[in-house]
Amino acid sequence: MTGSRDYSPLLAELAEAYAQYSPRSAALHDQALEVLVDGGSHALRLIQPFPPRIVAARGARVRDEDGHSILDFWQGHFANLLGHNPDIVLSALAQAFEDGFGLQTGFSDRLQVEVAETLCRQTGAERVRFTTSGSLAPLYAVILACAFTGRHLVMKVGGGWHGAQPWGLRGVRFDPQTGYSGLNTEGLSPALAEEVVVTGFNDPSRLADDFRRHGDQLACFMVEPVLGAGGLLPATGEYLHTARQLCSEYGAVLVFDEVVTGFRFRAGDLGRLYGVQPDLTTFGKILGGGMPVSAVAGRADILGQVGCEQGRKVAFSGGTFSAHPASLLAAKTVMDYLVEREAEVYPRLASLGELARRTAEQAFVEEGIYAYCTGHSGDLACGSSMAMLHFPYQEGSELLTPDDANDPAKCDVELRDGVLQLALLLEDVHVVHGLAAVSTAHCEEDIVALGEACRSVARRVKSQDRLLRHT
Repeated sequence: MTGSRDYSPLLAELAEAYAQYSPRSAALHDQALEVLVDGGSHALRLIQPFPPRIVAARGARVRDEDGHSILDFWQGHFANLLGHNPDIVLSALAQAFEDGFGLQTGFSDRLQVEVAETLCRQTGAERVRFTTSGSLAPLYAVILACAFTGRHLVMKVGGGWHGAQPWGLRGVRFDPQTGYSGLNTEGLSPALAEEVVVTGFNDPSRLADDFRRHGDQLACFMVEPVLGAGGLLPATGEYLHTARQLCSEYGAVLVFDEVVTGFRFRAGDLGRLYGVQPDLTTFGKILGGGMPVSAVAGRADILGQVGCEQGRKVAFSGGTFSAHPASLLAAKTVMDYLVEREAEVYPRLASLGELARRTAEQAFVEEGIYAYCTGHSGDLACGSSMAMLHFPYQEGSELLTPDDANDPAKCDVELRDGVLQLALLLEDVHVVHGLAAVSTAHCEEDIVALGEACRSVARRVKSQDRLLRHT
């Protein structure tokens, strides 16, 4: 398989088969279109031609309106490390609600202290402030950095995703003509593009050059230790150590965005496994145990700008639902579980993740479609529970940068992002971003099922190839 391909006939065939397979979800989608933009409230959930509408979720599976038991590797946008609705969280929340505690009160409670203490202990942070989403935490981190340095230039990685906040919305999507240089939404001031410097990932030389050009004006450099939407690509140790050195040299704040990676590789931040201490770290997803909570953690002098001793010069209130009681109870429950069972949980996740990556790759390769699965831990020995299937045109290709993964001239992006998801749904398997991650609720039998489903998809694609060649 080489070169760009026209998948429109196959996608039309899949859409028709899916409409027949899931008529109740199809009908609900038509109803949703009357009141919701595109029928929903998050673009990644709006699978084309319509998403499955879920009525229950437990462990590794969800059940939709049509009664299908769907093996799920998305797991709540990477949030559900223990699977959907784990008993330990459900029972803690049920007991709290029974006791008259859990909804927002507008007061403080001991949970904030206990969760913050655990977060500091497990990450080396000095102070924590909570908010509600993986978009708000990076937003506040940038504001804190700008206030602390008195500068207003932000550096990020091309292909890096830091939530739907202004400084994160440049350099997200790859454009074949301009790479990662553009703003990725309308409605922002064009001047904002001048406040965001886009650098390369895993390229220490380019990073050093960009710091030489802009370092004296940089408020911060924000980077994911594993690039998420950009391809599930791990940073090299050299790259992150170079970032730490350059930020210290030029007086910029180093921000690790660990909304995805926090508590996924260990019971804490991933930065510690690299031996790099950032100035600020953002957390979310797994931190909340399936409930909405995120945090900015790090240096006391930087976070202290939101406090009364520094005149509350940074308005980081966090919002009405910041430190929500039920959310922090879920966070405490999951964090305590992971800390206590760290030696058991993470090696098993790493082993299962490696099996998932190898199984998915082999299923396609053995059916005649070259595939390469990212999400591994790179030069770290910890292993990884994440996985993302790619289809490079050049067999033997390894993907090291987001340009490699998302350039349609190098990889079959439409097969990964369009055909694969819909075709796997017909096999009762749900993936996003080319796969996603395993949880503690997954087992080896689930990985076998994933492999069989991938083989079925590969055969569909190859069958379509043969049909097109004979027409």
